[in-house]
Amino acid sequence: MEKWITRLTAALVAAGGLGLFWTFGVFVAVPWREDRLLALSGIEIQVLSVALVGGLAVTWGALHLLAIADREHNPQLYGVLRAALLIASALSVARGALWTTAHLA
Repeated sequence: MEKWITRLTAALVAAGGLGLFWTFGVFVAVPWREDRLLALSGIEIQVLSVALVGGLAVTWGALHLLAIADREHNPQLYGVLRAALLIASALSVARGALWTTAHLA
């Protein structure tokens, strides 16, 4: 039972990380589309860095919670969940960028 509570907590934390990655995708879409990623204003850099660094930190925390539950006793499940979280994070950034692009068109 304890492992399932830890996994559920890790899933909630990972959902927060995916939300932060989605936010990063939303805010990076406009400068990317306008080819001005290297000419961002200070506020844009702050918004992007908070979303990216926050997403990385929260996802890292979710991975540590998963490691508590599964790394020693079930390393295959831990590896699959780790890969799934990596893929979901990348897809979340892409989905946020696509959402912004669709609403700007």
